[in-house]
Amino acid sequence: MTNYDFQWVLYIVEGITITLQYSLTSVFIGFFLGIIFAFVILSENKVLSFPVKLYVSIIRGTPLLLQLSIVYFAVPALTGYKISAFASGVIAFSINSSAYICNIIRAGVQAIDKGQFEAAGVLNIPYFFMMKDIILPQALKNILPALINEVAGMIKESSIIAIIGEADLMRRAQVVAAEQYTYFAPLVVAGICYYILVITLTYFAKILETRLHAKYK
Repeated sequence: MTNYDFQWVLYIVEGITITLQYSLTSVFIGFFLGIIFAFVILSENKVLSFPVKLYVSIIRGTPLLLQLSIVYFAVPALTGYKISAFASGVIAFSINSSAYICNIIRAGVQAIDKGQFEAAGVLNIPYFFMMKDIILPQALKNILPALINEVAGMIKESSIIAIIGEADLMRRAQVVAAEQYTYFAPLVVAGICYYILVITLTYFAKILETRLHAKYK
């Protein structure tokens, strides 16, 4: 890769695949964990909800970089078992995402009319099925923008995976910069890629939001 050919541009752009693998996989796992955690907190069972609330508080109160470092460096040092870079990234990002999504879902559920909870209680609908079949679908319509913001944020924050050597957009830009002794052009290319990913996500999210509002209006 030299300054006179532009193979380096393609090299950086190919990092989109790695970035999406980390961010989308992590948000997908974090979404389902977040639902479970939100349901536990909303159940008001103190024995179960207290540790979940503590977990959410700790994850939201510490940097993602610290969480990734603990999973990749500290845990293997304590256990003697090496965790791959991909597994470490997905674990750390999923844990982080689940805490934020938990609060997003909880806020969405709490915004639903209490009459629907009361009606479900009168009909003796079990808590789990009430939340899954009645409350959550309506809540998703309201929290979709916040969920999309979480996905967009994870796409951008996944750039820290470069510190453990994964060849995502940011890492590839750093490699090219080191080879060419210039940082401006490689970082601009990486920045454009991140921007396009976020804008594309936002575009399709608006389409989905419009359809959900039409379905549940």
